[in-house]
Amino acid sequence: QVQLVESGGGLVQAGGSLRVSCAGPGSIFTGFTVAWYRQAPGKQRELVAGITSGGSTNYADSVKGRFTISRDNVKSAVYLQMNSLKPDDTAVYYCNVNRWGINYWGQGTQVTVSS
Repeated sequence: QVQLVESGGGLVQAGGSLRVSCAGPGSIFTGFTVAWYRQAPGKQRELVAGITSGGSTNYADSVKGRFTISRDNVKSAVYLQMNSLKPDDTAVYYCNVNRWGINYWGQGTQVTVSS
């Protein structure tokens, strides 16, 4: 079963930065929009940011100006640079690609922001 692999999470103080990465097999991302989601304890999974195959991006209002999504199709990787982190950003972060109606997810990476 195809699975994405997230990495780069960790514990950081409020105001700090982290970059999480997502790796996929082969050219799984090529030609498709890739997105980062997050899920905090007791909350629904929410969309954080997305990037199209052409490089257009969109962000949740709560992270605009602080987070930046990028992709490297050669490396089959997607990144989320997170700056000015807040305790409310604490969650498990997942990357996702939807290919012809089939969703692919990773196992997630924990990001914890201490106050």
